Amino acid sequence: MKKRMVAIAMMVSVSLSLWACGTGTQGGTAVSEEESADGVGAEAGEESADGADEEAGEDASADGADAEGGEDSSAKDAASKEEITFVLDWTPNTNHTGIYEAIEKGYYADEGLEVSVVQPPDDGAEMLVGSGRAEFGVSFQDTLASALVGDYALPIQAVAAIEQHNTSGVLSREGEGITSPAKLEGKKYATWGLPIENAMMQNVLKADGGDFDKVEVIPTTVTDEASALSSHTYDAIWVYYGWAGIGCNVAGVPTDFWAFKDVNPVFDYYTPVLIANNTFLEEHPDTAKAFLRATAKGYEDAASDPEEAAEILMKENPELADNPELVNQSQEYLSKEYISDADRWGVFDADRWNAFYQWLNENDLVDEKIPEDFGFTNEYLPE
Repeated sequence: MKKRMVAIAMMVSVSLSLWACGTGTQGGTAVSEEESADGVGAEAGEESADGADEEAGEDASADGADAEGGEDSSAKDAASKEEITFVLDWTPNTNHTGIYEAIEKGYYADEGLEVSVVQPPDDGAEMLVGSGRAEFGVSFQDTLASALVGDYALPIQAVAAIEQHNTSGVLSREGEGITSPAKLEGKKYATWGLPIENAMMQNVLKADGGDFDKVEVIPTTVTDEASALSSHTYDAIWVYYGWAGIGCNVAGVPTDFWAFKDVNPVFDYYTPVLIANNTFLEEHPDTAKAFLRATAKGYEDAASDPEEAAEILMKENPELADNPELVNQSQEYLSKEYISDADRWGVFDADRWNAFYQWLNENDLVDEKIPEDFGFTNEYLPE
């Protein structure tokens, strides 16, 4: 699901080289950065040549227009738009639907923006945004913590909450009794081995009268939860229910699930979130506001019409159409989570944000103490 960043600054060059080889989406079309640039140049050149042939023999003013531009009006419009690179945290899924809605419905175009969606490098979206190679991306409040402070702090912050509450928790096979944290004792738990993860697991097991040291932890990254559980390779996995939990049910693997926020309210932190590059925010505040205005419209639409949202997500990412039941059920679930009990999409509650980081501070889970009200802002969100 997520990877902790180690020696962040030393990996910038690796991040950039990986990113340059990655693929992206412009209006739903997968392109590499180089192919995108070459394609635009080739298309402009073809249009210019065609236009010159068709316009030959017409009056001097038309010839002058061809000589100056050689592009049709749509090409000129595209060229005039401000380019924004948005990096995902993982492969496209229903956490990202609002972005694709805003692309499909022209909300970004209406704001004068051309948004390209790219896959993250191995060291995460935080690195790409921090390096300035992407203006916005997807992260999580827990993994974001290590990028905000310390010797390798990155110039990034959260600018919008994709969902209002933490929908993550522990998933297990139905009927095997792992209906609360303490029931994990003696069971096989698939772990990333991250310090924050381990501390949270210790906390919830202790609160439930259990002992995390009695859990059989198996370091791994699970990418197919249904297979991992049905094969009995693992008994329990930390997942986001809106995708992996529903995915298991769709695959015919019934499950039990408990959420971290239901055991300890401090763990109702913000995850996932949109992050932005600080320098970009300082130098282009109006563009940042325009991007978030369009993005908010996309998520508001996804919240109000999950069926349409699922169709758009699959149209923009055809590979997801192989499992429409998963996409539709996941979208139905998450459409209730985008805004939930907040007064608008994207807004952060400072007390809830601070409570989680205070817990990290108290348990020495960050290299330096994270100050209060640090690492997030509501400044760029629409009212």
